[in-house]
Amino acid sequence: MQVSTMANATVVLNGLPPLPEYTLRPQSPLIPGVPDAYTTLVLPIIAYWGVSMIFHCIDELDLFPQYRLHTPAEVLKRNHVSRWDVFRDVVIQQVIQTLFGLVLALIDPVPQVGREEHDVARWAQKIRIAQRAIPAVLGTLGVDGKTLASSMGASHAMFAGALAGGAYPDLTQTVMVMGEQTLAPAFAEWELSLAKALYHLVIPGLQFLLAIMVVDTWQYFLHRAMHMNKWLYTKFHSRHHRLYVPYAYGALYNHPVEGFALDTLGTGIAYLVTGMSVRQSMWFFTMSTIKTVDDHCGYAFPWDPLQHITSNNAGYHDVHHQSWGIKTNFSQPFFTFWDSFLGTKWTGGDVSARYERAKIAAQKKVDDEAASSSITNSTHTETCDIKASLYRGWMTFARQRLRRRTLYFLQYMAADPFV
Repeated sequence: MQVSTMANATVVLNGLPPLPEYTLRPQSPLIPGVPDAYTTLVLPIIAYWGVSMIFHCIDELDLFPQYRLHTPAEVLKRNHVSRWDVFRDVVIQQVIQTLFGLVLALIDPVPQVGREEHDVARWAQKIRIAQRAIPAVLGTLGVDGKTLASSMGASHAMFAGALAGGAYPDLTQTVMVMGEQTLAPAFAEWELSLAKALYHLVIPGLQFLLAIMVVDTWQYFLHRAMHMNKWLYTKFHSRHHRLYVPYAYGALYNHPVEGFALDTLGTGIAYLVTGMSVRQSMWFFTMSTIKTVDDHCGYAFPWDPLQHITSNNAGYHDVHHQSWGIKTNFSQPFFTFWDSFLGTKWTGGDVSARYERAKIAAQKKVDDEAASSSITNSTHTETCDIKASLYRGWMTFARQRLRRRTLYFLQYMAADPFV
């Protein structure tokens, strides 16, 4: 589809460089043959299990034990759910997440490309218009912008043009307007460079930041409500807190209703509100997933960048999973703003002593069970030994008795063979 910028005549009359024409065409998929919408759904799942398995291997092989938040004994004794149940519920949530994504894919228009240069030029126009305010701003400071521009025109033409309010008389181009060639203003190189930076970096960055704010706000208030309302907690959120000792692939272990409302719906709203492209959503959904897994990994690695970008990390969220911190640290998954602002951030001081007591208690349970099992096995062995000894004694007695009777019979037969 070709779009003609019919407004170019008006633009030229206003002294602005005209916008280029563009032709829209469907965007080619990132992976040939696979629509980007499907790739967007698959990438977070791959990231979830890929990162989770890395942490799981570290856990099972007991690598870097010095960076553990909890000991293996705590994982074994303090959690109230099996790993299989966690795996099953995570898969259920990911199925729901995928179905919701397919619905979004159906209502989303097919991604189109071809107007990038047009959009960059539109930003360049806005930059040109913004320059018109410079003389007035300088005037409030007692500086005559146009006089200053005239004195600098020969040596710094571009800077002088900006000071003069975006006047670049030497920058012109010939364009077709209403079928006729017309001399029109042209953009300065710096205007186009700044416009490209705005279009390709600043605007997407602001979209990501807004999406993060939407997700953090959505999850904080819904998460907090799950704790403040007894019915919501008992019916839905208590399932997630069966994991007193979180591990990586338990990040999305939730009741299906909570999982949809808290995670799936929250990120979906952020995507729609910010107007992200499908390609942008690939990054956002995948990075959000990785961050969530990292927050539940159970390790505080000094070299993990996600542990240091913000204070909302594995250690911060782990406090929320403890019985003494369950009414604090609701913020997830990115920043701690709402906890700080609304006074729900953990303020109980250093938690190392609490963690140490939990480790000792869990280890004691393991040791007591091992000792009890040993005593039971020992008692069973002694009982078996006694039974075996009695059996051997009885067999010896039986053999001796049989031998005596046999001998008596032989003697009797020898004494009176006709009986």
